[in-house]
Amino acid sequence: MEWIYLCFVVFLFMLAISDLWVGVSNDAVNFLNSAVGAKAAKFRTAIIVAALGVFCGATMSNGMMDIARHGIFQPEHFAFSELMYIFLAVMVTDIILLDTFNSLGMPTSTTVSMVFELLGASFAFTLLKMNGDDGTLGFSDYLNTSKALSVIVGIFVSVAIAFTIGAIVQWITRMIFTFKYSGKLKWKIGIFGGFAVTCIVYFMLLKGIKTMSFMNADIKHWIADNTWIILGGCMVFFTTLMQLLHVCKVNIFKVVVLIGTFALATAFAGNDLVNFIGVPLAGYESFIDWRNSGSGDPSTHMMGVLNGEARTPFVFLLAAGIIMVISLATSKKAHNVTKTEINLAKQDEGEEMFGSSKVSRSLVRMTSSAANFIIRHTPDSVRSWIDKRFDNTEIEKEEGASYDLVRASVNLVVSSLLIALGTSMKLPLSTTYVTFMVAMGTSLADKAWSRESAVYRVTGVLSVIGGWFMTAGIAFTAAFIIAVIMHFGGVVAAVIVVMVGLGAMIHSNLKYKMKNDEENGDKTFRAILNSEDKKHTWDLLRGYVAANESEVLIDIAFHYDNITEGLMTENVKKLRKSFYELKDNKDKLKNFRRKETICMRRIDQETAMTKNAWFFASFNELEQLYYSIRRMCEPAYDHVDNNFTPLPQKYVDDFRPQKEALKNCIGDFRMISSRGEFERLRDLEPRLSGLQNEFSDMRKELMNDIQAKQVNINTAYLYLNILQESESMTITLLRLTRSSRKFQLG
Repeated sequence: MEWIYLCFVVFLFMLAISDLWVGVSNDAVNFLNSAVGAKAAKFRTAIIVAALGVFCGATMSNGMMDIARHGIFQPEHFAFSELMYIFLAVMVTDIILLDTFNSLGMPTSTTVSMVFELLGASFAFTLLKMNGDDGTLGFSDYLNTSKALSVIVGIFVSVAIAFTIGAIVQWITRMIFTFKYSGKLKWKIGIFGGFAVTCIVYFMLLKGIKTMSFMNADIKHWIADNTWIILGGCMVFFTTLMQLLHVCKVNIFKVVVLIGTFALATAFAGNDLVNFIGVPLAGYESFIDWRNSGSGDPSTHMMGVLNGEARTPFVFLLAAGIIMVISLATSKKAHNVTKTEINLAKQDEGEEMFGSSKVSRSLVRMTSSAANFIIRHTPDSVRSWIDKRFDNTEIEKEEGASYDLVRASVNLVVSSLLIALGTSMKLPLSTTYVTFMVAMGTSLADKAWSRESAVYRVTGVLSVIGGWFMTAGIAFTAAFIIAVIMHFGGVVAAVIVVMVGLGAMIHSNLKYKMKNDEENGDKTFRAILNSEDKKHTWDLLRGYVAANESEVLIDIAFHYDNITEGLMTENVKKLRKSFYELKDNKDKLKNFRRKETICMRRIDQETAMTKNAWFFASFNELEQLYYSIRRMCEPAYDHVDNNFTPLPQKYVDDFRPQKEALKNCIGDFRMISSRGEFERLRDLEPRLSGLQNEFSDMRKELMNDIQAKQVNINTAYLYLNILQESESMTITLLRLTRSSRKFQLG
C-alpha cells in the first residue's frame, strides 16, 4: 500500500512542475506587460530583470502555502487517504484550468483557482463524511469558508478600485507631463522618480519581502514601527538620485519601469507562484507523517500534523525558482498572455483581438453620452487647456512600443502601491486583477480607446473579467467532481484521473502550438507595420492584399460548391456546415479589411491617393460575393432541412455544368492572384461575361416554366434565387478583375 501513495506524491510533484510552468506563463502578464508594452528595454532584458526577480522571490520565500495545509479545511478531521485524493483533485484541476486560460491568452488568478479547487474538493469529502458519520461534527468543523468569501470580496474590491485609481492617476500624470514630455521634465522628473521608487520600496517592504526566509519577527516589527521614517528617507534619497541621473542623461522612466518589473516579479514569486508547491509539499509531509506512524490504515490516520507551521527545504525553493525562470524565458504562452493585455492597452489602432458585443456597445454609448455632457458644461478655456495637455498627435514613445514610458511607469507604481496598501489592510488582493485593471484604467485615461476601438477593447476587458469569475466556479465544480470520482473509484480512479489530466494538458499544448503556428503565419502584416521603407511597404502590401484576396476566394468557391451541391443532392450536413461557417467568415473578412486599411496608412501619400479607390472597390466586391453566398445558403438550408420538394433533375442537369464553370473561374482568379500575374485577369473577363449570359438565359427559361405552371412554385423560386445570385457573382467577379488589376498594376 505504501508504494501506491508514494507514487501519488511523485505524481503531485510532477504536476507541480507542470503547474509552475503553466502558472508563470499565466502570471507573466503581472510584471512584464509594462516593460514590454512601452519597450523600456529589449524583450530579452525585460525577461532577465523579471527572471532575477522571480528567482529571488522564490528562493528567499518561506515557500509554504498555509492555505494548502489548513486554510480551507480542518486537517485533524480528515484521514491521510482523503487528503491525498483532495490534493490530487486540486493539482489535476489546476493544471488543466490554467493551461486552458493560457491557451486562450486570458490572464487569470492563480490564487483564486487554488482556493476554489481546495474548497471544491474539500467540500465533496465533507459532504461524504457528514453523510457517513454519527452527526457529532458540523459543517464548520470540516471547512473554513471565510477564506473563500474573503477572496470573492477581494475580487470585487480590487477590480473596481484598481481601474478607477489607475485612470485618475494616469489622467493627473498626463496633465503634468503631456504626451510630448521630453522637454518638460526639468525638476519634475526627480520628484516623480523619487516618489515612484519610494512607492515600489513600500510595496517591497510590505508585500515582497515580508515572507522571505531571513525576515524574523524582530526585523518585521522594526520595519512596522519605522515605516514612515524609512519611506521619508527613501523619498529624499531617491528624489536626489533620480535628479542627478536625469542630469546625466539617464532616462528615469526606464529606470522606474525596470525597478517596478523586478519588484512585482519578486513579490509574485514569493507570494503567489511559490504557492503551487504548497499542495505537493503538504501531500509529501502527510505521506511522511503517515509512514512514520507505522504505515497503518490510510483511511483512519488523521492529519492534524498539518495544523503546525512548516518550513520548506531550500532545495525545493531553488528547484521552483529554476523552473519558473526557464518557463518565463521559453514559454510562448507567457508571451501570449502578455500580448492580450498589451493589445487592449495599446495607444495606436491596429488588429483587435476581440470582437464587438451588445454589452460593450451599450457601455461605450452610455460613457460617450456622459462624457459629452461633461464637455458641454465645461468652460471653453478649461476645455481648451485640457485638450492641449492631451494632444496625442505627437506621442513620444520607443520604436514599436504600444504606449509610452509615462504610462508604463504609472502602471507599475499604482499597481505596487495598491497591492501594498491592500496587504497592510489585510485585503486579499490578487496581483493579476490589480495589474490588469490598472493597465486598463490608465489606457482609458490616456485616450487609447478611440471611437473606432472602444467597443473591441471593452469587450476584451469584459471577457477577461468574466473569465476571472468563471475561474472560481469552474475550479470549484471540477475539483468537486474529480474528488467524488476518486472517493468512489479508489486508487484505480485516482491513477486514471491523473493520467487523463496529463493527457489533456499534452493535447492542449499541441492544439495551442497549431493555433500559434497559424497566428505566426500572418508575418507580412507585422512586417508592414515595422517597415520604414515606403517602397518596400507598398510591395509587401500588394502581396498581403493578394494573399488575403486569394484566401477569401478559396472560401467563396468552397461554400458555393457546398451550397449548390447540398441543394441538388439534398445533403443537409453540407448546407448546415456552410450556414454556420459563413457567420464566422463575415468577421474574418472585416478583420482583413481593418488590417489592410491600417497597412494602407503606411504607404506614401501619392501612392495612397491613386490606389485607395481601387483598394476599397476590391474589398467591396469581395464583400458582395459573401453576401451572394449567404443569400443562397439560408433559403437552401431551410428548404432541404424541411424536406421540401427537391430540384427537378432537369434543372440539376442544366445547372451543374454552369456551376462548375463559375467555380473554375473563381479558382483561376485565385491562382492568378496568388502568382501575381494580374495582367492575366483580363483573360477571365470573356469567360465571366459568357457565364453571365448563360445564367441570364437559364433564369428567363425558368420564368417561362413558372408562368406555364410546370414546376413547384416554392422550388422554382428557390432555384431562381440560386440563378440570380450566381449571375450576380459573375458580374461581381468581372468588376473584381478590374479593381484588383488596377490596384496591383496601376
